[in-house]
Amino acid sequence: MDIIFLGTSSGTPTKTRNVSAIALRKHHSKRWSLVDCGEGTQHQLLHTKLSMKHLDAIYITHLHGDHCYGLPGLLASASMAGRSEPLLMVVPLAVKEFVQSMQKATELHLTFELEFLLVEELNSPLVCEDFEVEVLKLSHRVSSWGFVFTERNIESKLDIEKLKAHNIPAGKLWGEIQRKESVTLESGEVINSSDYHVTQRKARRVAISGDNDQASLWKTVEGLDLLVHEATYTAEHLEKVGKEPQHSCAKDVALFAKEYGLRNLILTHFSSRYERVDELKNEAEEFYGN
Repeated sequence: MDIIFLGTSSGTPTKTRNVSAIALRKHHSKRWSLVDCGEGTQHQLLHTKLSMKHLDAIYITHLHGDHCYGLPGLLASASMAGRSEPLLMVVPLAVKEFVQSMQKATELHLTFELEFLLVEELNSPLVCEDFEVEVLKLSHRVSSWGFVFTERNIESKLDIEKLKAHNIPAGKLWGEIQRKESVTLESGEVINSSDYHVTQRKARRVAISGDNDQASLWKTVEGLDLLVHEATYTAEHLEKVGKEPQHSCAKDVALFAKEYGLRNLILTHFSSRYERVDELKNEAEEFYGN
């Protein structure tokens, strides 16, 4: 899996960091997904090989501007580039209303349809081409959500022993079972090819959070390979700022990662007060090293 950070700043951009946006894709795939879309995201995309033509879906964690103010420009540019495929938008209701109001106010007529799916109504995993996606409710000043992406269509190989046990002869049929979803045997029986494949590894699970002041909310997520979580402040600064902004500090997220044995942790969403992020990195590494 490839995770491309298009912006890692909280609230406002800095000279070296844009505001929140993360691109996610399966390795070597042209298809990709976008989690949050702060102002300037479309400009950040110009520094990558990602194409709006192959954007599968946009996931917005919450309404705050540093996570969604980039939507008007990005959608308009996609339309001007001639996109015609519908675009899935998995968003809170407030973000849907924001986008629709913007379209009306600016008379933005897109060349493609926006297919909205509200996170408040997503009670079961969303199955997409490359990922199965779950949503998790977080704790913030406004309704905020996290998304858990689990890989689909993992590399597999033929289960030779099972093929032989079911007397399916080698040759053309094995090739069809390797390539097709279903195959008709000489007897007329139709088999599901996936029944004769074995995956070579477990599907990877990656969680990407929105703004959140209680890392413990993530303890319901098991088997994560990676957690991407905000660390807006150091513990010292968070104490000075107080609880009102409802953000996390590097120390708290690192302690959570250690307590629940998370395999990997990436911190993002750093306050613009930090010209460099060494201070946050060093604080996290005191408690969690991966």
